Amino acid sequence: MTDSPQDDVILAEGPAAIEALKDTGPTKPPRSRGKDVWDQFRKHKGAMFGLGFLVFITLAVLVGPYIYTVDPQKLDIRNKDMRPIYTAIWDSGAKVSWAKPLGSDQLGRDNLAQMLSGGRASMAVGWAAMILSLVIGTAIGVIAGYFKKLDGPLMRLTDLFLSLPILPLLLVAVTLFRQPLRANFGPEGGMFILIVTVIAVTSWMPTARIVRGDILAIKEREFVLAARSIGTSPFKLIRRHLLPNVLSPIMVSAALGLATAIITESALSFLGVGFPSDFPTWGKMLADAVQRMERFPERVMLPGVAISLTVLSVNYLGDGLRDALDPRMRGR
Repeated sequence: MTDSPQDDVILAEGPAAIEALKDTGPTKPPRSRGKDVWDQFRKHKGAMFGLGFLVFITLAVLVGPYIYTVDPQKLDIRNKDMRPIYTAIWDSGAKVSWAKPLGSDQLGRDNLAQMLSGGRASMAVGWAAMILSLVIGTAIGVIAGYFKKLDGPLMRLTDLFLSLPILPLLLVAVTLFRQPLRANFGPEGGMFILIVTVIAVTSWMPTARIVRGDILAIKEREFVLAARSIGTSPFKLIRRHLLPNVLSPIMVSAALGLATAIITESALSFLGVGFPSDFPTWGKMLADAVQRMERFPERVMLPGVAISLTVLSVNYLGDGLRDALDPRMRGR
């Protein structure tokens, strides 16, 4: 058996020819999914603005009261109806003071302290209601998608909740359960539990529908069928294989649910069925400022702009997460 002419050429040229056949280009390390998601997320300018503002407003309401230590419920009748510092730019006769940078209301309460304390209450209600609605919606969606016998009843329950008029239902629930919860947990604690529960119970339905649809598709894939064939229990299969694959829509739903919860809490406080009258929230500040809106427009603008920008930033954040977590959108 003789060697081929090609082998003779390689042997004649020696080690140099063998080295030339090797791949000399640098091998790039594999990219993680998290880095791909972050790179896509950074391209969405609105999402970056939303993330930055949400972090800023969250830190402001958490850390701000420890830096600006004025009591938001302290009455100072001598310094009531003060204007924000910036009004002195166009109105030299405005009643302003550096001790109250954003002015005071008709009872002399500091507006900046109320904004920080009210923002803490509104954000706390938003985050708590969002997490609770996410847990309820995810649980119902997973159960309905995986267990075929429970799919029909749970989806009919979801349709029933979707058909209910949300705002009248909220008003009725607050009216019925406000006094018992206040008696057991105090005025602020009882209303916090009631508002969070009512918002969560009336806002879990979109999450349940989204999760159910993804579970129905994922449970027929090969890796789930393989796990089922080796005797994996349903609970373990859901925890290890199904839930990690539906995190993307859950995160998007969480961002949008936070905005809905903040708006709902502000609406309840504006209507006077939220926290007690002496407990500041952004919605309560809006309600108190309506009667003096023409003389003191900043009292409406300050909490209104805070609510609008917070909700807008959360919506932008949700849009950015949806695009970043969708593999079809990467690279665009």
